[in-house]
Amino acid sequence: MQSGTMQPGLIAGIGLTHLTVYDQRPGPDGMQSGCAHVHAVTDEAYFVISGRGAIELHDTVHGFRSVRLEPGSFVQFSPGTLHRSVCHEKLVVLAVMGNAGLAERGDARIWFGPEADADAALYQRLWRLPAETGLAGALERRDRSIAAYQELMRLWEDDRAAYARELERFVEVHARAMAPLRERFQGVVADGPAAWLQAALSRIGGLPGQPPVPEATAIGPESGPPKLGMCGLLRPLDLPTTV
Repeated sequence: MQSGTMQPGLIAGIGLTHLTVYDQRPGPDGMQSGCAHVHAVTDEAYFVISGRGAIELHDTVHGFRSVRLEPGSFVQFSPGTLHRSVCHEKLVVLAVMGNAGLAERGDARIWFGPEADADAALYQRLWRLPAETGLAGALERRDRSIAAYQELMRLWEDDRAAYARELERFVEVHARAMAPLRERFQGVVADGPAAWLQAALSRIGGLPGQPPVPEATAIGPESGPPKLGMCGLLRPLDLPTTV
């Protein structure tokens, strides 16, 4: 008999977050933006709800490019892509993440430059700034990221070979840092996307039978203050309830 019970979490085991990109004040390069950061194993996408801006992308194959964002725009990128969200005018997006949202559950490293990557205590101090001083700390963390990011952009302009080496170094640093978390990440994927896949295959294999217990779930507007994320103010959508 087929089970009609929905899998836990969001459809297909994705993660969804309502993101308002930081626009309280410009960073060191004069842009209103989030931190530059990378994921090791998690794909991500943006669907623009309102406002305008851009997402800056870097990888070791294609180098740097900037993708314009406006209402209705959609962009997705794979793990290993350094990215920064830029706000030109009240940019609000729906961030769609693979791996049940691992991008916001451990699989992320902010670009603070080689010095911080070589000093775990310094990196953690910078990472924890929002937890210690709230929004001011989040903006300071963004500023530290963008100050280092400007150096990467200078390499892009002046020395493409050095740019590629530095980007590759950073991606490798994050991959090594994530390696001890393999078992936890595998569990998240097994309970999320993999479980949804198995349920879908079971339903298809059971045709022409029908799921015996149809279900619907919903998530209401989140109350309380948003979370201070790497890119901006976050309101994650998770734990839907049956309706």
